[in-house]
Amino acid sequence: MKLLYAQEMKWIDQTAMKDYGIPGIVLMENAGLRVVECAEWVLDSCEDPRVVVLAGKGNNGGDGLVIARHLMNAGMKVETFLTAEPEELPADAYTNYCILKKMKADLFALREEEDLNRLTLSLMTADLLIDALYGIGFQGRLNEFDAGIARLVNWSRAVVIAVDIPSGVEADSGHVHGEAIIADYTVTFALPKVGLVLEPGKDYAGTLSVADISIPSALLNHQELKTNLITPRDIKTFFTPRDPESHKGSYGHVLVIGGSPGMSGAPAMTAYAALRSGAGLVTSAVPESLLPVLESMHMEIMHSPLLESYAGTISLDALPAIGNLLGACSVCAIGPGMSQYTEARAVLHYVLEKAGIPIVIDADGINALQGDASILKDRQIPIVLTPHPGEMARLSGKSIAEVQANRIEIAREFALHYGVVLVLKGNKTIVATPLGEVFINISGNPGMATAGSGDVLTGILCGFIAQGMRVQDAAVAAVYIHGMAGDHVATVKGQRGMTAGDLIEELPELIYELE
Repeated sequence: MKLLYAQEMKWIDQTAMKDYGIPGIVLMENAGLRVVECAEWVLDSCEDPRVVVLAGKGNNGGDGLVIARHLMNAGMKVETFLTAEPEELPADAYTNYCILKKMKADLFALREEEDLNRLTLSLMTADLLIDALYGIGFQGRLNEFDAGIARLVNWSRAVVIAVDIPSGVEADSGHVHGEAIIADYTVTFALPKVGLVLEPGKDYAGTLSVADISIPSALLNHQELKTNLITPRDIKTFFTPRDPESHKGSYGHVLVIGGSPGMSGAPAMTAYAALRSGAGLVTSAVPESLLPVLESMHMEIMHSPLLESYAGTISLDALPAIGNLLGACSVCAIGPGMSQYTEARAVLHYVLEKAGIPIVIDADGINALQGDASILKDRQIPIVLTPHPGEMARLSGKSIAEVQANRIEIAREFALHYGVVLVLKGNKTIVATPLGEVFINISGNPGMATAGSGDVLTGILCGFIAQGMRVQDAAVAAVYIHGMAGDHVATVKGQRGMTAGDLIEELPELIYELE
């Protein structure tokens, strides 16, 4: 499902009106009706409901005036508060104001301090409040007067429905600077806005529903809309029943290069996650001294010993053996547990030079770039990087705070510039592609912040690539299923005791359900 920025939604509205001839007042009427449907559902069991509508000076306020009219017609007691002078309203909103005026609606000004007293009295008995103060064009901080309105709303016991987006939340980022209205429900129009799925905006939105207001579908699926929300419907298309005539070779061969003293678990988890995700064959290539440990873990995994340095890390003398392995496999993960050492960059560079297969670079593979990602450019093979925010900061030359404040655009710019698929891990993991598309994942929970979770994600990703998925599709499917595995574990064991191994054990059942 597409996600929209404010300017994209405004372009869609303008194009619907200009190119398709849909009058703006029709879009406003449809928007209002969709919110009315939600309001009637919320108030279904309420006798003699009382409703307060807060209408701002833009078209969002016009939506609120439509809502007030229909709720009045349904026999409800409705009080509408306007924060703008009527003549300040846009044409379509003013038309709806005039209709309410002729209906002898209870209309109140909300522009001076003393007006807050009238609002306070209304909120004391209100069952429902409609927030139509600010729309998706809002940015920054509510002024002190409007912040006071937000505080009163949040103090009241009324159920709150936000029209398109809660007032005080930025549509493009979800940022909240100071006060904002906390909604129980948000009815957004046409498509979700980015700020409604990212924290903290998501927490202010309450239960989110997306309403059809008659925007032509061609606009909602336009190729220039490049930000997406990952949904189960998207993922299901990647999974089909297996061919009865298939064999293990039909489902690819994953190579995992990594491991070092004290970190044998990382490549082991990556390899096992790849196998449990459906890969036909998996080989773990590790320093030879680690072989006895890894061979005792999972009998189904093949292992290839690599010549090692005095420190027990992968030696440059192992490069010919790595080259042979690359020629026999379908996809390679490099980095899990590899550790940081001087020769690591040369090992990574060799893999990128010799491989004719997709490469997934994780953990110490990313660290081996040493802050210089130039060796990624102009490769003829698909490359995926899976950094956490700290690794992304080193890759991009920005601080962790800068990365976290602008995750989407930093991921998008990096993927575009270096021609890679980037999986930026964390809350709302982001997949960015070389064509500028971004996919935002909302599955998962804080219990997944545990050792080895990233290794499991790399294994799932490699397992899907091995089975023939496009690299971009594999990344999208992997982050979603990885998060769902964490959500399943949390419902049974809680978040605090969750381990990476728990995630792996959930994979077969989750994938089966998708099939």
